[in-house]
Amino acid sequence: MLQKIVLGALLLVGVCTNAQVLHKKKNYTEADTLRGSLRKERNFDVKHYTLDIKVVPEDRFISGSNTIVMVPQEPLKKVQIDLYANMNVDSIIYKGTALTYTRKFDAVFINFPEVLKENDETSFTFYYSGNPIVAKNAPWDGGFVFTKSGSGLPWIATACQGAGASLWWPNKDHQSDEPDNGMDILVTVPNELVDVSNGRLTETKPVGDDYTQYHWVVTNPINNYDVTLNIGDYTHFGETYKGLDTDFYVLKENLEKANVQFKEVEPMMDCFQEKFGEYPFKEDSYKLVETPHLGMEHQSAVAYGNKYLKGYLGYDLSRTGIGLKWDYIIIHETGHEWFGNSITSKDIADMWVHEGFTTYTEAVYVECRWGYEDALKYLYGLRQNVSNDIPIIGDYGVNKEGSGDMYPKGALLLNTIRHIMNDDEKWWATLKEYTLHFKHQTVTTKQVEDYFNNATEIDLAPIFDEYLRTTKIPKLILKQDRKNVLYKWENTVDNFTIPVEIAVKGKSMRLDVTNEWQKLPKCKTENIKVNTYTSFIEYSKI
Repeated sequence: MLQKIVLGALLLVGVCTNAQVLHKKKNYTEADTLRGSLRKERNFDVKHYTLDIKVVPEDRFISGSNTIVMVPQEPLKKVQIDLYANMNVDSIIYKGTALTYTRKFDAVFINFPEVLKENDETSFTFYYSGNPIVAKNAPWDGGFVFTKSGSGLPWIATACQGAGASLWWPNKDHQSDEPDNGMDILVTVPNELVDVSNGRLTETKPVGDDYTQYHWVVTNPINNYDVTLNIGDYTHFGETYKGLDTDFYVLKENLEKANVQFKEVEPMMDCFQEKFGEYPFKEDSYKLVETPHLGMEHQSAVAYGNKYLKGYLGYDLSRTGIGLKWDYIIIHETGHEWFGNSITSKDIADMWVHEGFTTYTEAVYVECRWGYEDALKYLYGLRQNVSNDIPIIGDYGVNKEGSGDMYPKGALLLNTIRHIMNDDEKWWATLKEYTLHFKHQTVTTKQVEDYFNNATEIDLAPIFDEYLRTTKIPKLILKQDRKNVLYKWENTVDNFTIPVEIAVKGKSMRLDVTNEWQKLPKCKTENIKVNTYTSFIEYSKI
């Protein structure tokens, strides 16, 4: 998912926020609970989806079905499947029989004729149709994008993170449950168009005289919001790069630009696989797909709409110039393949697990290409984007994410932990092991905290509390006391202790600062310089 910036006529102003439609929502409704909570009707494990739809561009209409294979985790006679209320439920078929159902907000409660036994695999097919919501400003609001490419042919895409995949197809729309055995995606489009979805294309066949069906197979678990279709006048090129199939689908008029711009995939993959481990969806290939919206981390089919510019539409989110050395969308959205797609938060409240880590991948890429100092400068520049409006962990069980600060503040938290450790070899090993330990899993913030506490052998609990659960920034107070300097933390949670790098008359040292006054003897505050590049802190000399 993307950071959002506002482009002014004369000035580019960075505003770190995110695409979630519930951002800053305070008054929760039953609809929020139905979407965000896990109750008895949702106590089943999805094993596989087979999504089979037809898209009629001129009518902005879709129709089709989803066959859901699932295993109840307790005896169930009623289950909840999610589909937006504006979409039609045509029928739900189980063992050749149409099931009865009721609808409440965007939830469909399906009644079965007998109790589904615990741990017994079962399946049913949900037929539906309708005109899906059209996004007004994708990808920051969810929906379909219907437009035309330079050829005059329809150009269609989906972007539904936050709004939910149930905006356009029926599923268990909760991040905690991904289909263990992947899914089949069959999309039927007019003959002159091409569909690009997740996974690998296994079959293309005519459907009547005017339509063609594209059958894509995803072998790995996949987030619901990552499931995508991209329909347009596409041309394809690609190669196998160091054992990884890389495929690129772009509008025909942009083929020459893409051949140049997408070369960045090679150094990016070298960097990310070195630092984070093997690309986590190798079986499903890696694709970049040109889209009419800016971008999204659609698993194995990364959406690209950065107009073949460096930076973020030609803008540097760090305001340092470093962000203009590389294509933000290629790097950020691919970083999500490790952080967000492979490792997914169970609840949307923990989306910092996606966005904080992925924003940090930007700095990792900078470090791989241009060195440590540029990476630190880039991260330092992102401090300007922290608003400290609300904590970056949201409210659980109501489909509510936290502050857009999850992007820069989450990355700055990770940079701080790296320098608390003060052992780069151990840091990179810890980060890579994290991606392998939780590969293809859904996680909670607590699991992430416990992992880093154990791996680093440092009590990071107060650090996580400070940066994730408050809007505070630690402030180092340096106070002159005769010939000594007194120092301590203010504006922190209790028991907050992190070392700070300082220089006294050019001589570097680390202070282990706590919430209690300590003394630096025979020193003057005017001779102290505090390194704020290695930790997300502020300081004041008094």
